[in-house]
Amino acid sequence: MRPALPPAPSGSAVRRVGARWMTVFTLAWLAIWTVQLTPIQLLLPLQLNTADEDWISGVVSSGLVLGIGGLAGIVAGPVAGALSDRAGVGRHRRRPWAIGGALFTAAFLVLTGFSEGPWAVGASWVGVMIGAAVSAAAFTALIADQLPVTQRGAASAAVGSGQAVGIVLGVGLVVLLGLGIREGYLLLAAVIAVVGTAAALVLPDPAASEATTPRNEPRDRHLLASLRDRDFAWMLSGRLVTNIGNALGTALFLFFLLHGLHQEQADAEDNLLLLIVVYTVFVVIASVITGILSDRTGNRRTLTIAATVVQAASGVVIAVVPTFEATMVAAALMGLGYGAFSTVGLAFAADLLPDEKDHARDLGIVSVTAALGQLIGPVLGAALVALVGGFWLVFAAAAVLSLVGGALTALAKQPARAPLPHP
Repeated sequence: MRPALPPAPSGSAVRRVGARWMTVFTLAWLAIWTVQLTPIQLLLPLQLNTADEDWISGVVSSGLVLGIGGLAGIVAGPVAGALSDRAGVGRHRRRPWAIGGALFTAAFLVLTGFSEGPWAVGASWVGVMIGAAVSAAAFTALIADQLPVTQRGAASAAVGSGQAVGIVLGVGLVVLLGLGIREGYLLLAAVIAVVGTAAALVLPDPAASEATTPRNEPRDRHLLASLRDRDFAWMLSGRLVTNIGNALGTALFLFFLLHGLHQEQADAEDNLLLLIVVYTVFVVIASVITGILSDRTGNRRTLTIAATVVQAASGVVIAVVPTFEATMVAAALMGLGYGAFSTVGLAFAADLLPDEKDHARDLGIVSVTAALGQLIGPVLGAALVALVGGFWLVFAAAAVLSLVGGALTALAKQPARAPLPHP
């Protein structure tokens, strides 16, 4: 049996954080998700879309660009997290990486907006994903660095709900303001540069101490050393497969509206925004409720597994009834399932961290599972579309992978929670 969780990580803040901390943390994640998901859902597909008679090539190009970007994020996140863990005594560990990542992301968003063709767009998008992964690794580490166990679910809810609201915010601004592709990227660059930098400056980042700095122990400090922990490894496997299922179910939505339901581009953009709003409402509801519930009960594993089943139901609905009305229902189910999964699953991951000296490294690896899902999902989805000339197999595969992700998560043991110390 795993040892009981400590009430708070040693060397970090033991007291509960207040509303100000949570608000700034939420805004940081809102910016990170907005600048990543708006291009994925809207701007990149519009940039890479092709004529109706050759629409499959546009889907394939989009899938490859997203896949290459996801691969870059997979490498950058854990590396940046491991390096921030090793900040010298007396230096800030997270703030420099959060600010640097935000500014790097902004620069490459501008470059992506001015790029043309799959190769140029793909190369620029790699820079966006590297910067976003670096910044995300720094902000994610704050959950384990500074929060007691009883607030990790709430902070994870901020991450999960920020993901959903970020899609609505970004796509909504681009569509409702009538922005072109280039103007959309410029807006996103301004958002991450201003909000990401400001949040990094406002959130506390205590200087590294001897207690929080890893010593030179090659066997334990290896980048993938945490994978030797059985429960942590099973949890990561479940997160990866479930995220692939989510990416399959969401990354090709615009193409599905355009070429699966044969809607005009203007109608497809409006309906995409409507679907995203529905998805977001249910993500926020699920994130808040399950985040609070998991903090109170401590049973994060069961809630995480249940969330994968709900997510799987969304894929079944679209595969069986490929209509816009059914897609609305599926968006609601996907929101409920993924909102709960992203929130409780992240808190579950924080509970399973093997070594408090490697919080950023290991949470960077956890974040990689989402990036890897964004890599594999679109590429796999494009291949499935090309294979059958339609979208039904994409959504069926999304359902199956979601269930497999839940089964893998079930193999990780729920840590026992130690009693909280009396004030």
